[in-house]
This record gives sequence, C-alpha cells and structure tokens, in this order.
Amino acid sequence: MEIHIEVDIGDGPVQLTAGLWPLVQWERKFNTKSSQLADKIGLEDLAYLAYEASKQDKIVVPATFDDYCKRIKHIRLVTAQADPTQAAASDDD
Repeated sequence: MEIHIEVDIGDGPVQLTAGLWPLVQWERKFNTKSSQLADKIGLEDLAYLAYEASKQDKIVVPATFDDYCKRIKHIRLVTAQADPTQAAASDDD
C-alpha cells in the first residue's frame, strides 16, 4: 500500500509517498492495521504519515509530531493505492 500526500509546513508544498515504513510506524502509534485506512482516514492520520514519510525522505522536520502539526499550512490526500503485487496475485487465481 502507498499513500501519496501533499503537505506544506511553511516551506512550500511537498509531495510525499507513505510506503511500508511510515505505515508500520502509523500502525504502532495508533494500535490499528493499515487496512482500516481504506474505511476512514483523518487529518491526524495524514499528518502522522506525512511526518514519518518526511523523516524517511531526510526532510528536516520538528523533533515532535505535535510541533510538526502546528506548522502544517496545508495537507491533502493525493491518492491511496493498494499493493500492486496483491492485485497481480489475485489475477492468477
């Protein structure tokens, strides 16, 4: 699964991709499974995924998630897509 997010924390908009590692971090923090993101995704979810994806991409962010949230000027979900390998596997069945 990949989630594409656009976020601006004051330095201009940045396109981020939240892949496996940011999603694992999100699951740990919110004690839930990423499959539940398909049903509902909130602003805090998007912000946390953007925070973790930024750190993974070596983008300088505030030390705490709360301070990161305070700096967000704009955030939006661009796209969310399931793992293409799962779709390919089900095509063979």
